[in-house]
Amino acid sequence: MSTEQSGSEQPSSEQPSTETPERKVLQRKIMRGMVMSTKMEKTIVVQVNRKVRHPLYEKFVSKRSKLYAHDGKSEAGVGDIVELTQTRPMSKLKRWRLLRIVQKASV
Repeated sequence: MSTEQSGSEQPSSEQPSTETPERKVLQRKIMRGMVMSTKMEKTIVVQVNRKVRHPLYEKFVSKRSKLYAHDGKSEAGVGDIVELTQTRPMSKLKRWRLLRIVQKASV
């Protein structure tokens, strides 16, 4: 008599889990800049300055962007330093919203 062991062990078939799948949390960009205009309702225009390295000359060059951000409570004023975060498109140009005011402008 020979004792045989089943050499064809199959891995246990995994059943689809009944737990809810974890949602992927996206890291939204945060930008810091100075408020340039508050003339529109619930919208501020923020200038963001950044330094980038030139690919050929390897010198740091200053670049600036103008971002339109949603400010629902009209808290920010011209000259304030603010932080913005990405959000869903709210209008043709508005893709940012006011996160917090870092520093109020000195009057």
